[in-house]
Amino acid sequence: MPELNTANFGTLSFMPESVLEFPRGLPGFEERRRFVPVQDPQTAPILFLQSLEEPSLCFITLPVLVIVPRYRLQVMDQDLEALDWSEQRPPRIGDDVLCLAVLSIRESGTTANLLAPVVVNLKNHRAVQAVALESEYSHQHALFAQEAAPCS
Repeated sequence: MPELNTANFGTLSFMPESVLEFPRGLPGFEERRRFVPVQDPQTAPILFLQSLEEPSLCFITLPVLVIVPRYRLQVMDQDLEALDWSEQRPPRIGDDVLCLAVLSIRESGTTANLLAPVVVNLKNHRAVQAVALESEYSHQHALFAQEAAPCS
């Protein structure tokens, strides 16, 4: 079983068949194309995407359906091609693809990118960050409401 020394998880053992392949990389990280999903039961349903090429690069994600149970996936033709999707119908979340929102954690709060989810073909583990050109979703969907200031 291959191992990888990571900045966040120490030495990580993984199954080669679990590796996710991003043919075009991710926006801003085009040279990083191989990631291994890491899930810790203590932080479920969070799924970490650990880069195999850069030990310090790890994305924190959540399944979109955890955030928006009736999420409507929009995937452009070039993304379907990158996923090697050959069906005549659009892929279905859970049945055909895993759909993850990348989280951004800041002092001002945590947001999820629902505008451009990571979409993984469950049959071949090819993945893309599928940017929807026209969408009702935001790239900064607030996950946690900020606490109200106490009344005095």
